[in-house]
Amino acid sequence: MIVHLRPVLGTLGALLVALAVALIFPMGVGLLYGEASWWSFGVTALLAGGLGGWAWFAFRPRDEDDLRIREGFAIVALAWLLLSLVGALPFVLGGVLDSYTDAVFETMSGFSTTGATILGGADTPAIEAIPNAFLFWRSLTHWLGGMGVVVLTLAILPILGIGGMQLFKAEVPGPSADKLTPRVRETAKRLWAIYVGITAVQVLMLLPAMDLFDSVNHAFATMATGGFSTENGSVGQYDSAYIDWVITAFMFLAGMNFALHYAVLHGNFKAPWESQEFRVYAALILGATVLMTLVLWQPAQLIVPDPVTLNGEVVTPEAGGGGRVVLHYESAWDALRYAAFQAVAIITTTGFGTADYELWPPLAVGVIFSLFFVGGMAGSTGGGVKVVRVLLILKNSFREVQQLLHPNAVLPIRLDHRVVPEGIMRNVLSFIVLYIGLIGVGTLVMGLLGLDLLSAFSATFSCVGNVGPAFGTFGPTENYTHVPVVGKWVLVLLMMAGRLEIYTVLVLFAPGFWRR
Repeated sequence: MIVHLRPVLGTLGALLVALAVALIFPMGVGLLYGEASWWSFGVTALLAGGLGGWAWFAFRPRDEDDLRIREGFAIVALAWLLLSLVGALPFVLGGVLDSYTDAVFETMSGFSTTGATILGGADTPAIEAIPNAFLFWRSLTHWLGGMGVVVLTLAILPILGIGGMQLFKAEVPGPSADKLTPRVRETAKRLWAIYVGITAVQVLMLLPAMDLFDSVNHAFATMATGGFSTENGSVGQYDSAYIDWVITAFMFLAGMNFALHYAVLHGNFKAPWESQEFRVYAALILGATVLMTLVLWQPAQLIVPDPVTLNGEVVTPEAGGGGRVVLHYESAWDALRYAAFQAVAIITTTGFGTADYELWPPLAVGVIFSLFFVGGMAGSTGGGVKVVRVLLILKNSFREVQQLLHPNAVLPIRLDHRVVPEGIMRNVLSFIVLYIGLIGVGTLVMGLLGLDLLSAFSATFSCVGNVGPAFGTFGPTENYTHVPVVGKWVLVLLMMAGRLEIYTVLVLFAPGFWRR
């Protein structure tokens, strides 16, 4: 067998030990708030720590040759599934969820930073109704999954630095993994130092408008571009312009390549503007925000009569819209606030909500839908296709047009004044095909399970892109409770494939991966 199972099992054991350590924190929250279900985290921690410790000592990698690129792919893909299967146990043991399938869905949604939830449905408790320990665990799975449990482990377990670059390449989002330092362990430490630092700053900035518990939870979800909130109504339930703008700013930072944060913190303030991907990322957000603001703003004197109150918002029937209710804002400032928040929340795949965008005018809904396809920058915690891939696809399309006009010309594609190797371009083009194909297959399966076409497509699109909210019966005010059991497991796999950028998961199904 070409894949060495020994280092795979050993490293998975180490990750289970790391999970056991992480479970101590929600257990502590449960004890702090006097919640009876705190023990469910303790039992799961003992199980994960015992099993993981045994696997590590029995099968740990012996030398650098034990951990190669194949083992790296196997470890990362299997780790995401294993951690979600084990991390779901407290929900069932603590009596929060009756269904283990629902628990795995919620946990994978956390670790993959998707933010799709089954809470708040007809058969599941409201988010506010579950104990604080579980709210914290949901947010912590986001935060750990955002930068990557594997990268975290590389930072805290130096011995895993043996062959560690293979793991780093398989885990870090984006077409390629740029090392900030020659040694991956040092890279992981610096990435996490930046991650922790920005998270701490956001917690402090949210404290004037939130209590400490909610501030920590929302900061975790923001920096991970996850979207789990401690309220059923998400961020919009706070109805605070200050909170909206703070979270908008930090979602924007979370959607940036963390290598740019590293450069800025070391004095290279020009680094973001020298990055073509960042300029496109900022331009997309600015353009979407301005366009939606203009569409959403409707001064009071222009509002048609007979407004309707829906979910606490004043909405008006759309003229000639067949009775469709459309949400407008009398204040240009409010229109800007909601447009900016949703534009950044969707493009970074955070998925927080402050308004029901399905009630917005059709053009604004179309802008939101288009942002679903983009995603954050490569090297960020965001999901989706990634801005750099969209940029390279556009560059390749323009090159093909030029090639038709000048058949004999050599027209290399450049990014930041550097020629992009054809191998990278093939990778990008193949990724787009696989991405669209996965959405198509997922839509077909969800449709066969009884979902209408819009809901089936948008749920699949959202889970592969790790966005969370979608359209139809999965809109920003809805949840995923009503998905059939089989459908939830399909979405679990789609969330995992999307978080690990498809190749890492699909390569495990290639026959040649497991044999010579």
